[in-house]
Amino acid sequence: MATYFLFILGFPALIKGADFLVNGAVSVARRLRVSELAIGLTLVAVGTSLPEFSIGIIGSMKGTGEIVIGNILGSNIVNLLMILGVASIIYPLRVRVDTIRREIPFGLFGAVMLLVLANDGPVSDDAVNALSRTDGLTLIAFMALFAAHIVTFARREKKKLEIPPTGERGVIYSSASLVAGVVLLALGGKWIVDGAVALASVLGVSRSFVGLAIVSIGTTLPELATSVAAVRQKNPDIAIGNVVGSVVFNVFGILGVSALIAPIPFDGQLNFDVFVMIAATLLLFLSLFLGRKHVVERWQGALFVACYLSYLAYLIYRG
Repeated sequence: MATYFLFILGFPALIKGADFLVNGAVSVARRLRVSELAIGLTLVAVGTSLPEFSIGIIGSMKGTGEIVIGNILGSNIVNLLMILGVASIIYPLRVRVDTIRREIPFGLFGAVMLLVLANDGPVSDDAVNALSRTDGLTLIAFMALFAAHIVTFARREKKKLEIPPTGERGVIYSSASLVAGVVLLALGGKWIVDGAVALASVLGVSRSFVGLAIVSIGTTLPELATSVAAVRQKNPDIAIGNVVGSVVFNVFGILGVSALIAPIPFDGQLNFDVFVMIAATLLLFLSLFLGRKHVVERWQGALFVACYLSYLAYLIYRG
């Protein structure tokens, strides 16, 4: 009983932890005066992805790789379809040309690369398909390239931001917020992994399903809250940067580090979900050239949400 209670408690711990971390990170970033898109692609994206990161690390250490990869696939699909869909329904999202040319294609490249790396068993005569430690190093190397690109972009786009004279937290508060966020994320990640394993056993469903349909929705709540808050303030750069940056970090950063800790077994059934992730990325890219150019309109956002709900219904059926 305690395991299930902590499983439920783990989600608000993750959300509040991410909230603490993002607030502290954004406060520091604003003091450094970097652009909103750079904040979204880096500190906000990484901060809101830390629930997935903590689950990835703890899951790999506990040998529950099915939950790790299911969570990443599910989280990216939620990000691309549900979160962008809801955000664009609230306020149409204008996407910058640089993001269309670089960051979104990099996210698509990551999805295709995952498909190739996870299905190399027949090529290498391995008994099962898996993300090996070598695959993890490869993913981390590409994450480093993306990080270098973002640093270059941030320097190029650097501009002076107006910092409110009141309401901006001090250095001590920002640092304490960062520490509190890390602690809550670590605890929440452990509780969710333990509870997810127990839940899969009781329900008689696969761990992959739990990761895809339950854990992924819970761990993307920070992205949803951040993106909705951003568009309500009519700041689409943070919303777009948050989602696209999270998608890239999830595949290259989280799966890379998780596979480095312990090889992650890959069930061939998950190929369908990888193809859904690829299709969702392509849908986002193509939508920017339909209707108003470089804008995700409300009707397109409604289509994104409908696609996700259809996918979720299929997951329940496949369960």
